[in-house]
Amino acid sequence: MIDLGLIDEWNPAPGRLVTWVAAPESVARAAEAPVHPAPPSHQQEEYLRLADRHAGADFRYSGLCLVTVEIPMGDLDRDAMTRSINAFLLRHDTFRTWFAIGPGGTIRRHLVPEEVVEFVPIDHGELDDAEAIREHVQKTTPGPFQWDCFTFGAIEHGDSTTVYLAVDHLHTDGLGQYLSCSDLAYLYAREAWNVGDMLEPAASYLDYCTAEREYTARLTLASPGVRKWLELIRGNDGELPCFPLDLGKRTDGYNRSAHRSITLLTEADARRFEQVCRANGAEFVGGIFAAAALAEAELTGSDYYFGMTPLSTRTSAAERASVGWYVTLVPVAFPIAATSFARAVTIAQRAYENGIRLAPTSFHRVLELLPADTDIHIQPGWATPMISYVDARDFAGHEFFDLVHGGIFANRAASEEVLVWINRMPSETSLSVIFPDTPVAHESVQRYIHTMRRMFEAVAAQSG
Repeated sequence: MIDLGLIDEWNPAPGRLVTWVAAPESVARAAEAPVHPAPPSHQQEEYLRLADRHAGADFRYSGLCLVTVEIPMGDLDRDAMTRSINAFLLRHDTFRTWFAIGPGGTIRRHLVPEEVVEFVPIDHGELDDAEAIREHVQKTTPGPFQWDCFTFGAIEHGDSTTVYLAVDHLHTDGLGQYLSCSDLAYLYAREAWNVGDMLEPAASYLDYCTAEREYTARLTLASPGVRKWLELIRGNDGELPCFPLDLGKRTDGYNRSAHRSITLLTEADARRFEQVCRANGAEFVGGIFAAAALAEAELTGSDYYFGMTPLSTRTSAAERASVGWYVTLVPVAFPIAATSFARAVTIAQRAYENGIRLAPTSFHRVLELLPADTDIHIQPGWATPMISYVDARDFAGHEFFDLVHGGIFANRAASEEVLVWINRMPSETSLSVIFPDTPVAHESVQRYIHTMRRMFEAVAAQSG
């Protein structure tokens, strides 16, 4: 069972808390790390500028990702875990970098030498309050402008142990969070029980960032991908898409995050839903956007769907073994001329595939290319709704997901739009939503979720 939600909803059982954090000498030496020529990715740069712009907020504005798993083992070997954590940090070079904003607003990466990295255990004794554990994790994990913006921990319950990784979003994405769990498990098995090394070589995230920038530096306003992006935005009155219902957002301060998760389909119904999609030349993901478009049409009367979806930009086996923020947003846009799902899913699949072709053309770079007198009305710090789809059955070890109790949680950061994650697990497909915590948004999101689930269930019922 994998729980998804906000850190406020994580309820670890009481136990002895041991954490692994950077040794003081390691922190001091890391601060002296030299500038490295690899730039941040476009996604990282935008994220860091937003974090800097809102540094005065009275809460953590940047994203904190918490991954947890409870293992049926009460005798954790702390020395083996210490070696495993340090080996993990050296395996993925994103964890050896930190960023600073210099004169003129330039963001520079610093690379920490391998010999400097040393995380050490700290025993905090028995904690019997889940809230105290949550607060400890959030307060002791630094923000994105500090090198050591990631911490590890274990809560020993006696006959089981909850292990966690808390890492700033700067260094991870959804696949990266899964890889972190599997890597640490393999490394611990190697260190504790002398199990052979089963990990594939991991690519350098710094090399990826360099290659991304080299590619996007060659883009111009005449590049096909840039022209397509601008065509879509101009067709939407120069704006990015927004959630179709009112969110009641406050304008005099920050809107914090709220969360809802539901079971969208049982696996049996998911298979039936997929059969209908394939009978119409589409895949499960095409069905998701067809259902979203039809739900939006029902709720608002819209005859055109314009959504966004995150895609992994990993292209090689080594990158698929690498932890980092390998994600870009791409558009999914199509007319809702048909009222039948069968017709809509064919069009939605084609629109999704067209969106994939824009993955190398970062929208952040597109905005950089615009002249001062542009007719595109997108401000710095822009937000847009998204629907993310992950088929977790593709992950190695997915057969154990229903046997362990794990979780992926986010901090209650600022929220301006509605973010939807649809995750297909071995036993069910879930829908999770992060949205602004306002009374109006709660009501709107409830209507949206109810309509979406009804769409999915109706399609599944067609195949029987």
